Amino acid sequence: MSTPVLELRDVHKAFGAARIIQGAELAVARGERHAVIGPNGAGKSTLFNLISGMFTPSSGEIRLAGRRIDGLDANAINRLGLSRSFQITNVFARMSVFENIRIGVMARHGIRFDLLRRAAAMRAVNEQAQALVERVRLAGRRDTLAGDLAYSEQRALEIGMTLSTGAEVILLDEPTAGMSREETAHAVELMRDLTKDKTLLVVEHDMDVVFGLCDRISVLVYGKILATGTPAEIRADRRVQEAYLGEEAA
Repeated sequence: MSTPVLELRDVHKAFGAARIIQGAELAVARGERHAVIGPNGAGKSTLFNLISGMFTPSSGEIRLAGRRIDGLDANAINRLGLSRSFQITNVFARMSVFENIRIGVMARHGIRFDLLRRAAAMRAVNEQAQALVERVRLAGRRDTLAGDLAYSEQRALEIGMTLSTGAEVILLDEPTAGMSREETAHAVELMRDLTKDKTLLVVEHDMDVVFGLCDRISVLVYGKILATGTPAEIRADRRVQEAYLGEEAA
């Protein structure tokens, strides 16, 4: 593999005596869709928090396009081209779909949030926001308050907000959690479309989503990457079967 766009080198994270991440090694190639899977308590959300700047590693290095980002805050990492969504829907409930998306586009252009009242005069910002609303298939809900959307629509909006800053590396934390089978299929199609020409790192419990969407998979167990490979390689890995997949690999 060429130089990874995202790389973790011997990353550790402890909270007091609790060692959550223990020497994690991860390399994500530019343009690939990469899943991190593992049992509950494996440290997946902590890993995402370390990559996105919400937590600082106890030791080790995290690199984005070759540059160390461990120790930088979330805003600085976002400006370098990495954006993430969260397990729990994180939208501005009393703002419309369009306004939620426009905030991220404004941030991409370096426009201060206290100038929001001037945004209507900013044609480029509005055009880009509208185009993204359409891409996440919420054009018919453009002026609906985010808090009034169905759950699956809120998740689609959050993906749009994650993309609105123009980041090239996208982290999605359990994007299909709580969705019906039909909603999940729609979300997978949306993610496949929206992450073309971008790099996707996703934490997901639905193995049908993982094996159907991602190019490579890393298995996190007790804070360590147990295995990384293609979906076929992960299915066939006996260590993974014993530690996590079990009958799902059959």
